[in-house]
Amino acid sequence: MELRIAEPGVIPVDGAGQDLAWDDSELHNAMTQQFASFGDQAAWRVWLLVASKHVGGFRGIMFDYNDACQRQGAAVFHDAIKGESPQAQRAQLRTYVHELGHAFNLLHSWQKNLSRPPQPLGPHGGFGDLSWMNYVQNYQPGGERAYWQAFPFQFTDPELVHLRHGFFRDVVMGANAFGTGAAEIDPFEQPVSDQSGLLLEVRAKDFFEYGEPVVVELKLSYAGEPRTTHGHLHPDTEFTQVSITQPSGRTVLYRPMMRHCVDDSPEIRLDSGNPAMYRSAYIGHGRDGHYFQQPGDYQVRGQYIGADGSRIVSAPCLVRVRHPITATDARVGELMLGEEQGKLFSLLGSDSPALRSGNEALEEVIERYGEHPLAVYARMVKGLNAEREFKDLGADKKLHVRPPDTGESIEQLGAVARQATVDNITLNMVMRRLARGRGEEGRSRSGPRGAGRHGVDVRGEGDQRHRAGADQAAGGADQEGAQRRDVMRGRPSASQRSTTSTSEVSDSNSTVTWSSGSVSTSSVV
Repeated sequence: MELRIAEPGVIPVDGAGQDLAWDDSELHNAMTQQFASFGDQAAWRVWLLVASKHVGGFRGIMFDYNDACQRQGAAVFHDAIKGESPQAQRAQLRTYVHELGHAFNLLHSWQKNLSRPPQPLGPHGGFGDLSWMNYVQNYQPGGERAYWQAFPFQFTDPELVHLRHGFFRDVVMGANAFGTGAAEIDPFEQPVSDQSGLLLEVRAKDFFEYGEPVVVELKLSYAGEPRTTHGHLHPDTEFTQVSITQPSGRTVLYRPMMRHCVDDSPEIRLDSGNPAMYRSAYIGHGRDGHYFQQPGDYQVRGQYIGADGSRIVSAPCLVRVRHPITATDARVGELMLGEEQGKLFSLLGSDSPALRSGNEALEEVIERYGEHPLAVYARMVKGLNAEREFKDLGADKKLHVRPPDTGESIEQLGAVARQATVDNITLNMVMRRLARGRGEEGRSRSGPRGAGRHGVDVRGEGDQRHRAGADQAAGGADQEGAQRRDVMRGRPSASQRSTTSTSEVSDSNSTVTWSSGSVSTSSVV
């Protein structure tokens, strides 16, 4: 095998601004811009972006995961693995090989049963594999130290069989979908005997309107004795899977647009002082498109893979999508359910030319149907995208940065805050971003004092309490990255809010740091 690096090599970032941490929307845009030279065809080529950091703190992402020619693009974030020590250098090598392994259509060690055809899991539910595709901190038995002591720096025998003898289109980049197109699965079933001591619940509101973004809440609690486990409960990190049984009886797996590789698993102890942890996730759209396109009753199950390899399965959760009542309901629902619109909801907005039609559809919802209840979601996506700067790695191989559009963000997010019909935690995120936008507007007019004045006006006591709890648990880390990752959180019932609000706001794993960085290199391998 010969490995060659193509031009341009290093991309200059002079004048690109202070915030150079990348988010999923910017990575998606960079991919669509650069892949024009690839063409929609299978080839032994990978576009590998090496950037300083991701807003979510991840080491790597395989983000070419949502079109007809997948597995052609990945990103590695150098700040998470940099260093000159032998330990740092082996971590760098493992991260690069791990992401390239995804490009060759290799799943994580604990997910091989989800491929098509299903593959057998290794020891300890896959966590016992000495493979590039396992997470070192989850290795069983013995964790990271035992992994590195025994790791032979090679793939497992079944993985080598796939790489050396698999069908061409199952291995080459840009051919068969990731996981060999494993879109249909059997519903998750409860294990015969569950000794994990953990309980997983999936909850949703009573009904969703046709075209409304579908959000579920995941709750993990202990049953009996206190338990310690990892905090990766959100399905975007793929320690939790969500299956969706559609009205037709077909069951599919929710697959996020991008695969976030988390080489850090902070331990969470569930006990009487912290009885449960919560995540809420937008699961309406993913790699396979929209999952709730038709009115009817859906059954949603979750499966959480514990730190010891245990698989905890939830009871089914009913998600009901109502039929449109009026012609306007039907038209707005259709405007919300386009493929590009689904990507914009998953990414919380984008400037990408590849999503222009989706943005135009959301603009039509705002301009022509602004009084419709679902217009609030279009306003939220447009406002959140306008509030931030947007990095554009264009076809000219130069990095351009669009500054925030404060006026547009205040107009759209202000309307969302006034309407206050989205769930309470999404509203919390909107108000913080609105405060930040008004703060920037105030600083441009009257300096820092004006900025603080605007912030207090919109945040309120509840928002400050939520932010304080999360900051304390995360050592002062900013919540915004988690809110982008958790997209649109579901609202607990009144009884749930009275018993779980402390755990919800103090869970450190719902916090991801937003910070600045710089692009190191961008190259085609």
